[in-house]
Amino acid sequence: MNDFSQALLDKIDTIIENWVEAVRQDGKIETVNHLPYEGVRDGLPLVLQAIATMLSQSEDSDIQTLVDKSLEHGTLRAKQGFEAKEIAREYRLVRWVIFSTLEEDLLKGSALEVLRACRIIDTAIDEVIARCFQTYLDERLGELQQVQSQLMLTNQEMTRLVRANQDNLSYLAHELKTPLTSIIGYSDLFLRQQRQQEPELKDTFANLEHIERVLRNGRQLLRLINDSLEVSRYEAGKMKLQAVPTNVRFLIKNVIEVLEPLARAKNLTMSIDVHSAPEQVLTDSLRLQQIVTNLASNAIRYTDSGSVEVTCQMLANQQWAIAISDTGLGISPEDQAHIFDPYVQASSSTKPQLPDSTGLGLAIVSRLVKLLQGRIELISQVGVGSTFTVVFPLQVETTEEAATEKEIATRE
Repeated sequence: MNDFSQALLDKIDTIIENWVEAVRQDGKIETVNHLPYEGVRDGLPLVLQAIATMLSQSEDSDIQTLVDKSLEHGTLRAKQGFEAKEIAREYRLVRWVIFSTLEEDLLKGSALEVLRACRIIDTAIDEVIARCFQTYLDERLGELQQVQSQLMLTNQEMTRLVRANQDNLSYLAHELKTPLTSIIGYSDLFLRQQRQQEPELKDTFANLEHIERVLRNGRQLLRLINDSLEVSRYEAGKMKLQAVPTNVRFLIKNVIEVLEPLARAKNLTMSIDVHSAPEQVLTDSLRLQQIVTNLASNAIRYTDSGSVEVTCQMLANQQWAIAISDTGLGISPEDQAHIFDPYVQASSSTKPQLPDSTGLGLAIVSRLVKLLQGRIELISQVGVGSTFTVVFPLQVETTEEAATEKEIATRE
């Protein structure tokens, strides 16, 4: 009688190595590109040992090990950022690698022996998949609950602040309506399916897709709310200046390094020249970083081909400037007059408003520039591109300095 159990145990290392390699070569399992070998392998060795025990006709079944490891695997894959379809593909590869590795041994057995071995292996892998998706779904639901909690807390503060800005309330409600409707719709669909579904893998997989949509729309809604709050905090005078000595060159280079992958994804050339920038200024480094990030990311977003350039220069009267230029769609003169107003988005007949834009990015920038005691200028031509230039003082006046100067002027 052929002992396929021992054959599997002898070839565990080979199966693991072949499986990890197959997963890495699968172009549709992109998440593994950022994981080490151990992160991809996870608990597969113990799962294979449990399957070997099940194949043995002289030992008791080790189904509990399969259950335990598959539960851990689902939670881990959710935390690693895997999509449901990626998990399904990696388990399909597990099945394929096991049978291809054991093929030579299986050919030596009788028809009944081979049939029994194939049935046990298939049953074990199906059990692992079902349990894995169960905990994966639980972890995703936990993420959804966290997003909902954040939305509830943020909504309380937004409600308080938006009362002072009634002009934008109706527009904000309109912008919130689409993602919020999607959240409610998919949540309702998920709950109704949960009540009706049978414990089949395909139903679980469909539910996972709904959860992914809910999370995406929830994050978009949270971004819109946070941007609205940023504007509201400034208008309410709650945004305070935190001035510290700041290395401008280092700050700008760091921001551009973070954004370069976005430019490369669109085949844009991104250049930076900070040689003429001051080495150090007294300003709010966090707010300055927000300004550069928003302007540079906007330039990338609205440029389909060409380049994005970031340059700095020293000016007279203890001032310096940073200019961000692009070869994008440009902004019409009529839009330029309102481009820094909240909820205004420039568009053209050839490129409509971007669906993920909140219309608050430049409004936030203009308010942060004022907070840093600077000014922002725009030169733009439709079809040619835009240049945003921001002029800052080398040293912002803190509250104490401003009060002292005012007192001296009063005495004189």
